[in-house]
Parts: sequence; C-alpha cells; structure tokens
Amino acid sequence: MPRVRARAAFTERLRELGWIEGRTVAIEYRWSEGRPERVAEIAAELVQQKVHVIFTYGAAVATLKQATTSIPIVLIAMDPVGSGLVASLSHPGGNVTGLSLQAPESAGKRLELLRQLVPRLRRLAILFDATYSAYASEKDNVQAVARNLGLEVEPHDSRRAEDIAPVFDALKGQADALYIVGNSANGLRIATTMSPMGLAV
Repeated sequence: MPRVRARAAFTERLRELGWIEGRTVAIEYRWSEGRPERVAEIAAELVQQKVHVIFTYGAAVATLKQATTSIPIVLIAMDPVGSGLVASLSHPGGNVTGLSLQAPESAGKRLELLRQLVPRLRRLAILFDATYSAYASEKDNVQAVARNLGLEVEPHDSRRAEDIAPVFDALKGQADALYIVGNSANGLRIATTMSPMGLAV
C-alpha cells in the first residue's frame, strides 16, 4: 500500500507541473523487491534503455551511480554527502542530485521521542543494513545516544527481506523496543515497542 500511495503522489505532482503520464512523459517503474542483486540488473536495464532521468532512493543510488555517469539521477537519501554520493549538498557535482533526509543527524531526536513514548525502555534492538554507509552511520548515532541514555543496545544487520522475520522472532521478549533503519530490503523507518506477545506499533 505505501508503494501505491507513493506512486500516486509522484504522478500527481508531475501532473501539477504539466507532466502527464502516458501523454507528455513515459514512466518506467522498477522495484528490487528487497533483493539487492536485482538493483544492478535494473540499473543495467535502465542504462540500456537510455532513459532521460532516474528517480530513486536509499541504497540503490550507489549502484545506479556506478552504472552511469551521464543519465541524471534524482535521489532521496539519508546522508548523500557522508555516503559519498555527492560532493556537497549545495554543489553535488556529477550526475546525482536530489533530497537529503539528514537522518543520521536526527536519529538521536527520534530515539529520545521513543523513550518518552516507552518510559520503561531499557533494552533497544536496532535493525539496519551494514552494506550502506548512511544506514550504518545512523545505527552508530542511535547506538551512541542509546548508551548515553543508559540503554542496552543489540544491533542486527538485515540485508535481505528474508533476514527480517528471524530477527523479529529472536527479539520477542528480549527487547523493549526496535529501531528500524530504513533500507532497500525492509523499506521501513519506524520505531516499535515489543512485548513477549509480539509487536505493537
């Protein structure tokens, strides 16, 4: 459902700008379905089709940047400078531009909010993808803030969609809350509280 809403919002904004799908612009949608290896296939496919611009987010950006230096890439990324995708926010350089979510810098604020929502928070689990430096950076920031707050921290590297369910099973009754760093596999950025019975958003 989030994918449908995102696509609808994207096409609606294009329409407002005069770009009408099927009339003034052709849009090719591709999804990696939580499989990192699929991103390289998609990148090669888009380069071969000689599309005019690529819009993407998250860990896929680095792969697309390696695939082409000429097709403009518009991205949404947590830390495009820190992850080496652009030279700076004001002068990105190369063929990559877009929006920075500044997630690593705000990770501590989200954790402080989570602690207000869960006053008895003592044990925190973090789900992240270590293959993408911005996600690893956010995990490090959350971990540092959590330790300063006196919390026990248990990080879990989740690189594929199928890695997620086993982590949730292992954490039942073992963590008070779960901080999820969004990535191409899980597509989420949420904080949830946990109980022995399961998860409660």
